[in-house]
Amino acid sequence: MTPIRLLSPETARLIAAGEVVSRPLDVVRELLDNALDAGASRIEVEVEGGGLALVRVRDNGGGIPAPEVALAPRRHATSKLESVDRVTTLGFRGEALWAAAQAGHLRLITRPPDQVGATLLSAHGDEVQTSRVSAPAGTSVSVSDLFAHLPARLRTQQPAAAELREITALLTRYVLHWPDLHWKLSVDGEVRLLHAPADHRGAVASVYGPLNANRVLPVQAEGLGGVLSRPELTRPRRDRMHFAVNGRPVIAPPELEKAVIEGYAELLPAGQAPLCVLNLTLPPEDVNPNVHPAKAVVALADLGGLCARLTAAVRAALSAHPLSRPLPELRAPAPASTPSGGTFPALNFIGVYRETYLLAEGEGDLWVIDAHAAHERVLYEELSCRLRAEPPLELTEPELLQLSPEQLARLHERGAELSSWGLTLEDFGAGLVRLRTLPAALAALPLPRLHEQLIESALGAGDSPEREVLSRLACAPALKAGMLDHGRGAAVLAQLSACAQPWSCPHGRPTVLRLSERDMMHAFGRRSVRDVARGRDEVDLRVPLAAEPD
Repeated sequence: MTPIRLLSPETARLIAAGEVVSRPLDVVRELLDNALDAGASRIEVEVEGGGLALVRVRDNGGGIPAPEVALAPRRHATSKLESVDRVTTLGFRGEALWAAAQAGHLRLITRPPDQVGATLLSAHGDEVQTSRVSAPAGTSVSVSDLFAHLPARLRTQQPAAAELREITALLTRYVLHWPDLHWKLSVDGEVRLLHAPADHRGAVASVYGPLNANRVLPVQAEGLGGVLSRPELTRPRRDRMHFAVNGRPVIAPPELEKAVIEGYAELLPAGQAPLCVLNLTLPPEDVNPNVHPAKAVVALADLGGLCARLTAAVRAALSAHPLSRPLPELRAPAPASTPSGGTFPALNFIGVYRETYLLAEGEGDLWVIDAHAAHERVLYEELSCRLRAEPPLELTEPELLQLSPEQLARLHERGAELSSWGLTLEDFGAGLVRLRTLPAALAALPLPRLHEQLIESALGAGDSPEREVLSRLACAPALKAGMLDHGRGAAVLAQLSACAQPWSCPHGRPTVLRLSERDMMHAFGRRSVRDVARGRDEVDLRVPLAAEPD
């Protein structure tokens, strides 16, 4: 067995540098953080040969004063860190330029705005040279021939196309979270990404296109800002849920993603995720960015409280906007628009279609209401209001119920939550539980197998037992197809308009669809002075594509 020995300084240096810069993507990330810390308003990135031949980042930030330039590529040399317990910048370890010089050839040109003349620094390994040159204010950092002198590391690099894909994805994250800057990415001389200063919606337009940008809503709360998508813009994956903490794009904890999805509640179909770009601003002492080599993961204090605030902010943002969806298939689908108000429209009931749908007129548009979904929403909110307002009903003869092992495990996890709204289950052993109390609002519902349905929903796989129970029990007594007449239709429409969230049923299906007069005119090929976008079709939410300024 080989005896324990100290590594040579050269080997130790290369290992340490490899922890910071293991691929071109790491170089790009570190240089972007430095540019943002310097207060840049314009950042340009150039990549050649998949980043192995060249990575260059230019900015118009504060620059480095001439007497300090020679210290920049020294290990653990930084102007940013005051305390590891209170990190206020994106970069803080003082290793980025040192690691880049160890992995390739570093060339830095920098000038503060109030300094006459710029400084050129060239570094490779521990060799550092400086000289005076002329250059505009700001900093340009180039790293070339990455890993050229490290053949083992060079052989393990990804293909150029794969690395470029990830570099582009990284830059789009910065664009989304720093939308008020000018960004430009060039790959082998070709411009791949261009973003002019805008708001978060404009950044979504630059990255995902204007159609997606027209389907996002602003969200603003204390310590939180950004955008999130309307319920009709969803994906089966969470790859478009983006979070930044104090300006740092991060891989979000699953708890934060779940908090956003819970904010949508039944507006979001099961298994779907929204598009969101959320900037979290937290006290520096509550954030530890020093837990991941690439600083892509941060540790957060009071994560539970943060999640609760995030869910509340998402709910508030969604409740401030009408969330109706246009009728499909009449003409080429158009992005849904949002008017300035946030209330359900005043609708005039005009008829019933096939004993299933209500027809109504309002705001100059034709509205179609799914009577079953609308009645479900009405019953759901009635049960929600009564659930905790009435004391639980204690059963005179407690009922024994058989649970599966999975249900029993969920009971142990959720027992206190279920008891808080009147459902008391006591473990009786051998897979049995004793049903002691029921919520009074649910006990009298005329439903077959009421107790079984209640237990199955409360101990099911859903994240919110209360919502699962109420949505299931609201569905059964709701009006079914063929049961609708004018009297019932008018009553359901009036009840729906009084709901706190009238736009979807508890399961996430829309309650109303809208057909604008303008859409109908276009479908019939008509043109008149009334052929203008108005009301919910106003075009003031359209977002232009970002363009290169002159």
